[in-house]
Amino acid sequence: MINLYPTQIESVSLHRVGNKNKGEQIFLSETTYALDDEISGLLKEYFFKPFREKEENYYRLTHEVDVEFNEVYKAVCEIFAQPGSCHLNSKKLARHLYEQSSHPHIKSGEVYVTYLTDVVLDNVKTDAIGIFKSELKQDFLQFKEEGKNLNIDILQGVNINKLDKGCLIFNTNKEEGFKVLSIDNNRYDAKYWLEQFLDVVPLTDDNFYTKNYLKFCQNFAKDVVLPAEDKQQEVLFMNRAVNHFAKNDAFEESNFLNEVMENPELIPEFKHYKVEKGPKYSIEDVSNFEIANKAVSDTRKKIKNVIELDTNVQIKLDFINPESAEKFVEKGWDEERQMYYYLVYFNKERKS
Repeated sequence: MINLYPTQIESVSLHRVGNKNKGEQIFLSETTYALDDEISGLLKEYFFKPFREKEENYYRLTHEVDVEFNEVYKAVCEIFAQPGSCHLNSKKLARHLYEQSSHPHIKSGEVYVTYLTDVVLDNVKTDAIGIFKSELKQDFLQFKEEGKNLNIDILQGVNINKLDKGCLIFNTNKEEGFKVLSIDNNRYDAKYWLEQFLDVVPLTDDNFYTKNYLKFCQNFAKDVVLPAEDKQQEVLFMNRAVNHFAKNDAFEESNFLNEVMENPELIPEFKHYKVEKGPKYSIEDVSNFEIANKAVSDTRKKIKNVIELDTNVQIKLDFINPESAEKFVEKGWDEERQMYYYLVYFNKERKS
């Protein structure tokens, strides 16, 4: 888990990278940008806000031969070893990004390379390097007094409420290619930022396994539990799965199946489904790992706990107290109407 609130921006190097295929040029600043308190505060919000709002998907730098040949890795190693070299290496990073900017859809933009201190990662303070890019420009109005009239100028600028691309490279796990967080809000060429510039692969840590195992369970619920039983049991299965992850520090697959799978006949189905679909989630050989609480919380927010009926009625089930859905909601068949029904028991209606 990452905490960026105490983080300080020690330096910012600002460059502009054009689209090489279109003949646009690269502009490299001679020196670092002179920060003041106002600009620093605005840039912190601009750079860090997307990472506080997005799900934490960690990567590591890589290369088909060896990570030491990765251009970003080489520059980052030099910066962490000698922070004073950040501006010199920021030019190398900008040139590397420019060399990858040949696809016709890639937009020119400003590149910011920052040295960051007091980043809290998994409750430990560390340094990090931030690489950010602004691409989309927006029109805005500027007003000025001219004589006795107020006139309007239409200008273009960057919306500091939306960062287009960015990554944080933490000074940890150097031998494995560091630990990297990345965001890309303009995925017009998905390979450009992650694959061609950064050259990263997912970091297979506890966060990765927790998130992917729960995604696997979601698809098992949809593909196996729903056809075998019904929508209520699909939702309840995911309720039990998420709650099992939430109340345990470590995951052990046999304990998980015994607790979560109320229908024992589905256990062999689960194991077969894992053989078939597990490689897609990189969990085919995984049955034990430490549970990452942040990944559980992120998954809980995304899981749909609503039964939608073709009569334009929705039944929302409680993820925190799934036993209520089992005790107080019953499904049946009405012979006279030739329709299914849900019977819901309650003592009184709650005031909203």
